[in-house]
This record gives sequence, structure tokens and C-alpha cells, in this order.
Amino acid sequence: MVTLGVDIGTFESKGVLVDAGGRVIAQASRPHEMIVPQAGWAEHRAEEDWWGDFVFIVKALLADAKVAPQEIKAVACSAIGPCMLPVDRDGRPLMNGVLYGVDTRASAEIDALNTELGEAAILDHCGNALTSQAVGPKILWLRRQCPEIWEKTARIDTSTTYLTWRLTGEHVIDHYTAANFAPLYDIKAQTWAPMTEICPVEMLPRLMWSHEVAGHVTAKAAAETGLAPGTPVLCGTIDAAAEAVSVGVAAPGEMMMMYGSTIFIIEVTDHLLADPRLWHAPWLFPGQFAAMAGLATSGTLTHWFRDHFARDLPRDQAFATLTQEALASPKGAKGLICLPYFSGERTPIHDPQAKGVFFGLDLTHGRGDLYRAVLEGIAAGTAHVTETYTQAGAAPRLVRAVGGGTKNGPWMQATSDFTGLTQEVAGITLGASYGDAYLAALAVGLAQPGDIARWNPVAERVTPAPAPGYAKQYEVFKALYTSTRHLMGSR
Repeated sequence: MVTLGVDIGTFESKGVLVDAGGRVIAQASRPHEMIVPQAGWAEHRAEEDWWGDFVFIVKALLADAKVAPQEIKAVACSAIGPCMLPVDRDGRPLMNGVLYGVDTRASAEIDALNTELGEAAILDHCGNALTSQAVGPKILWLRRQCPEIWEKTARIDTSTTYLTWRLTGEHVIDHYTAANFAPLYDIKAQTWAPMTEICPVEMLPRLMWSHEVAGHVTAKAAAETGLAPGTPVLCGTIDAAAEAVSVGVAAPGEMMMMYGSTIFIIEVTDHLLADPRLWHAPWLFPGQFAAMAGLATSGTLTHWFRDHFARDLPRDQAFATLTQEALASPKGAKGLICLPYFSGERTPIHDPQAKGVFFGLDLTHGRGDLYRAVLEGIAAGTAHVTETYTQAGAAPRLVRAVGGGTKNGPWMQATSDFTGLTQEVAGITLGASYGDAYLAALAVGLAQPGDIARWNPVAERVTPAPAPGYAKQYEVFKALYTSTRHLMGSR
């Protein structure tokens, strides 16, 4: 008996088959591109990148593991989010899916809604300030800027909603994801309660908890995927939440730090925080909450650096070489500071107009210094976030690091050095798809709460060892943005 977990990421989709003891018996992946039609926009193709990847991965897993479809006892999906995808009455996408906070196209709508509703009222009702992460302004953007698409729109999906609908015919969303639909979601009542007429409630998915069974694989979906008809399918959630589950983040004060195309952070709390610098939502299970944060560019920035400054290196060896060059540079990169705001910034400054900066360059600096400055800049941005958690009264007591960036030693060490936090790394770092498989096992009784600690124990720890000058460097990092934001086109 096995469970299936599939996650659709920003640049890659992954899937796993896991047995009742947590052992991975097969895994598969498929890359895709993030579409950037113009500056500030970020999109995926729902049919090709979301559903197409899901079908490809399931078929690959079944072939690799030689598992009969009937042996899969439950399916759980996660995906990037929150996204905005308008679909017609037949569920066909009417445009590309508009991605999460890295897409900043709805800045004017955010300003308009803040003026109409009041920022304090929005925070009280939704638990979140309106930022580029919020779906509500993007729906309003669709109404304003694409009336011909809006006229055909029957429902608004997010990425997991679309996948679950393709599998089951059910139009659902979990509370954790729905909380990102400000100003349409009442976080205290945990229900749809729009503060203004952005779209009819009937266009929004039915609310559920992530671990609940939303429906069962239809005959049509079975024919497309190779899954057995009638297989239970969970409601699902956003990828970062499933990734937190995968490494055992479960109790208040426990934090996940995800090193991916962006840094994304989740801390489970026992009450609803209300700090506009962070994002807030019900957690995946009733009675718990979460406070989230995220940088706009992290792994994406390291890829940008490789593509532009390491063209002389073989692509498959470039990061290894850059890492060695960064390690040869002293901590502090000889005084070089990088503001990693190459796509604006999300938490805690919420400034889509923020710009990337290298500050302090001189003729002694080389490529290794620049790359170390990039890693330390991301680490300083992460410290700015963890400092905000502490100021909000939710200082983390445990940090679990996940994602591909955990293989980057100097990046991990710089993060512990700047934040002052020890990071634990679990033995299995497959990410959200593994968390999905665990949630699926919970739903059908193949696992019990707490089993994830047995499934995926801690394998290593990274402890802080800051350089003497890091404290001053961090203060310069924060002051550099504050003193230059008026030059960046910011407010």
C-alpha cells in the first residue's frame, strides 16, 4: 500500500510514491519555465505546466515502481500559490495562471482597495495586509484590464484547485490557501466574506481543510493519468505548507525555512498574529494558525548570477565552482553588500519597486566576492524576516531547513550566522511532494499524527558562527535600503 504526492513548483514539478513506513519507492520530476511576459509579471500555463506535469509524473512513477494503480490508496497535490486562474464554465483556462507574490501587476488595484476599504480594516478582517501575494487585487486587475476574459469567467482557480478539479471534478480550496485571497476571506470566521464586490462568492472554490478528502479520481482522469478510478484525492495545499509538513514542522514555535527559487518561511502558531509585515493564515488543521514570510528572489538570484557571471564555466559544474570561489572569499565579502531585491521585495518591506544593489565595490573584488555577497545578501534579507517574527512576538524555537539550497554550504552557514538560529536539516529533502504523500497517508489511516518524525528524522545541524563584522554589516544592509528607496521609484 502506497500514497502518491505530487508538487508543482515554480520551475520544476516533483512526485513520489511512499509506502506506509515513509520509504520512498519511486520519484520523478519534470522541469518547466516561468513565463515573464513583461517586467513584474510571472505566469504558468495551467494545462501544460500544472496538469501536463502531473500526468507525466504519475505515469513515470507507475512505470518506475511497477506499482499497480490500485495499490495507491490516496493522492495529495500541492503547488505554487496563491495563484489566480480564470476558467470558463467547462473548467478551461482562459489565460495563463498568474503566479504568487513574484507577480506584481496589481499594484494599482492594491492601492485602490486600500483607499476604499482602509488598511487597518483589511488587516483586521483578513489577517493580512494587501501585498503582491494577495489574490483579490489580481482578480480586480482581471476585471479592469481584461473585460473580454472576465465576461467568460465562471470560476477563479488557484493551482491546487485546478489540479484537484481535473482529478475529481470538485472545485475546492484549503483554508491556508484561501487566506491569501484578501480581501475576500474572513480569517476569524474562516469563511468567504468579501469586503467589497470584486467577484461573486459563487466563483470561488468550496472551503476545506488540506488533509480532507475532496473527491475521487474520475474515469476521465483515470484514463489520462493511469490512476485507478475512485482513488481518494485530498484537497491539497500550497507547496510551502506541504514542504513544512515533510520535515515535521507541526507545533507552535516550529519554523520551516525553504531554500528555493525564493526563500519562504512558515511558523506554526497557536493564535492568529496580526502584523502587516508578515502573512497569516489558518494552518492545515483546525485550531492552528501560521505566520508566513518570503523573499522575492533567492535561488532565482543565484541562477541569475551563474547565467551572467559564470558563462565561462560548464553549466553542470558552475555552481560547484562558484561555491568554492565564495568560500575562498572571507566572511563579509571584503565589505561588499548586496541588496537581493532583484524582483522587488516581499516581506518584511513589501516593496515591489525595490531594486537590487551591489554596494562597496572596489578593485580588489572578484567573482567569488560578488557571489559570497549575493549569498550573504539573501541571508541578511532572511534575518530581516526572522527579526520581524521576534518583534511580532513569535520568535522561533526550532528551525527546519528544506529545499535545494540546503546543499549550498556557504548560503546555509551565512543564514545561520546572520539570523543567529541553528538550522536542522532532515534526512529526506524531497520537499513538498513527500509532505503530500504523508498527508495522503494520514487521510486514509496509513499514518498517524507525529509519524513524520519517524519517517524523516533530523540528519544534520548548521549552527551560527558569525564573523565579527556581521552585526555592523547587517545594520548597513538595512540602512542601505532605507536611505535609497526614494531613488528606486518607491513610495
